[in-house]
Amino acid sequence: MKLTLLQKQALSTAFLSLIALVVISLIFYFSLEVNLINVTLIGLGYFFVLYFIYGFQMRKFIFLQLNKVYESNLFDNEPLLKKELKDIDFEKFIKRIRKFTETKHKEVEQLHNRDDFRRDFIGDIAHELKTPIFTAQGYLLTVLDDDLDDPVLIKKYLDRTNKSIERLSYVVKDLDMIAKLESGMKLEQDNFNMVKMLLDSFELFELKASKKNIRIDFKEPYEFPIMVRADKDKIEQVVMNLLSNSIKYGKVGGSTLVSIEAHSAHQFLIKFEDDGVGIDQGNIPRLFERFYRVEKSRSRDQGGSGLGLAIVKHILEAHDQEVFVESTIDQGSIFSFTLNRVK
Repeated sequence: MKLTLLQKQALSTAFLSLIALVVISLIFYFSLEVNLINVTLIGLGYFFVLYFIYGFQMRKFIFLQLNKVYESNLFDNEPLLKKELKDIDFEKFIKRIRKFTETKHKEVEQLHNRDDFRRDFIGDIAHELKTPIFTAQGYLLTVLDDDLDDPVLIKKYLDRTNKSIERLSYVVKDLDMIAKLESGMKLEQDNFNMVKMLLDSFELFELKASKKNIRIDFKEPYEFPIMVRADKDKIEQVVMNLLSNSIKYGKVGGSTLVSIEAHSAHQFLIKFEDDGVGIDQGNIPRLFERFYRVEKSRSRDQGGSGLGLAIVKHILEAHDQEVFVESTIDQGSIFSFTLNRVK
């Protein structure tokens, strides 16, 4: 029968204890007189010998067990522990084990959180894709199954189908953008004039803003170029997403005013200030989550993918920049982000 390591250690300890007992007994028998003091001394001596044997055997047992742990490569990221294992400082080692355990516990919690996030994200994607697909399918089936002859009604259904497909396209395109940013998309950083970029973006949104009679302009005139360094195409995406957001939730007859301010010796702060419906403070921490909508039904009616602000956050994080939000219900919101000045 093959003995376990623990059984081997127990037999070894018992054998050493027996030898110690025999040796001490022989010393007592041949060298000492039988009296209370000598018996006490022999008893204490045997106790300390046993204490040493058990301590040594226990350390050896722990050492052998820990060797198995290290041979399993569990501590590959802790080379110092391997180096000190042959001469173990148990107090120090226990602290390291405790630290290692806490680290792994945090990693497990993070994995649980990621798993929860993954499930929620997949559910959101399924919902966001399902809605336009089913809507488009419904309109097409109505046109095909009912043998409609009214061209006006057919055009109406086809227009609605087209809007659903456009929405589906927005979701797929924006998901692709986020996936590329998260996988470490290379940024093509260059120097460019932020004032000109903003003016060009104002022109692109002029028609959309005019439908709600919203004025888009600078808060104050800029007579000279303001040069920044970043990936121009990505920052243009940020600007367009923020302008689109301000128009969606802006009041009819309102305004969106943009300003460029000094944030630090090395950064500018670009601010987008509207007088729209505003955002409840409880919703602000989640604004940049994928598919998060403050008012779900109204947001879907407005179109878009529900990923605009998530893309803004990812692009700015890729640039090592910050984004800020201030908002008051029925008074409006201010979205702002930093960009590096040209040195």
